[in-house]
Amino acid sequence: MIEVEENTDSSKDLFEHYQFQADKGQEPLRVDKFLMNRIENATRNKIQNAAKNGFIFVNGESVKSNYKVKPGDSAKVMFSHPPYENLLVGEEMPLDIVYEDEYLLVINKPYGIVVHPGHGNYSGTLLNGLIHHFKNLPSNKDGRPGLVHRIDKDTSGLLVIAKTELSMTNLAKQFYLKSSKRKYNALVWGIVEKEEGTIDQNLARDPKNRLIMSVPESKEEGKHAITHYKVLERFNYVTLLECQLETGRTHQIRAHMKFIGHPIFSDKRYGGDKILKGTIFNKYKQFVQNCFKILPRQALHAKSLGFSHPISNKEMNFESDLPNDFVECLNKWRNYSNNI
Repeated sequence: MIEVEENTDSSKDLFEHYQFQADKGQEPLRVDKFLMNRIENATRNKIQNAAKNGFIFVNGESVKSNYKVKPGDSAKVMFSHPPYENLLVGEEMPLDIVYEDEYLLVINKPYGIVVHPGHGNYSGTLLNGLIHHFKNLPSNKDGRPGLVHRIDKDTSGLLVIAKTELSMTNLAKQFYLKSSKRKYNALVWGIVEKEEGTIDQNLARDPKNRLIMSVPESKEEGKHAITHYKVLERFNYVTLLECQLETGRTHQIRAHMKFIGHPIFSDKRYGGDKILKGTIFNKYKQFVQNCFKILPRQALHAKSLGFSHPISNKEMNFESDLPNDFVECLNKWRNYSNNI
């Protein structure tokens, strides 16, 4: 559980508060490590400074950074940053608009851009750019203007943005009812043998690393998640897939691909930034390292997006080209495979 609280007199100039409940199976763990595993982009130094200043609490008591968290403990940290609601200011930013009318727009997001502000990303997000270009965007259930769905920072591709309340309600319902169509291209480690398949596995926060998702041991845990995939091309040690989302869970494709033994190429968080397949020869290792340099982020692109127009009910379908870094990496693998 995460809580972001308002500033109070007792915590002057401390705005962003995170609170977590330790699971029943929590093994004793230093509170600074416990918090680092749960707060994205929080450095250990920043958390230790909070502890030094008396701003880490366990069960309501101020503790030092070496306090060992136990099952059932409630750990809270306060940082000196305003909550993101106060930071929703417009910023000049080029937007790659694929389609626009008075009710919605479709944007092709480059990799490296966070969709909305959050801890460690207080400016330069897509949302900052949107509210600069468009006034009075409707808020979603989380209070974020225009956002119907999102994609990860280092995933590129298509997003639909609602410009009116009616569009927001209608589009959000389509995503909830799984009637929208979202297809991604993913380069994954290993040769995927089946031409196509479906991964129907629940996803939950990983118990050891809360920044990633994983398939829980019990089928009763987590949220229902379904990913369909089909092979587009094979290159000796990696495979290019088309993945279609039936549900839209956090990191869904990344976690599902790791679960079936095919992590996404160059995906640091899910282990795809290691040489997982291939030969032991230095020439091959150097080739893969060069591919990592060309594509220094997960090889995942939101390629196509389909939905019914919220006013006319007309079927809308959009495609976006793979970005240059993805294309260059694919070409290197293609050439390598042809010359091996």
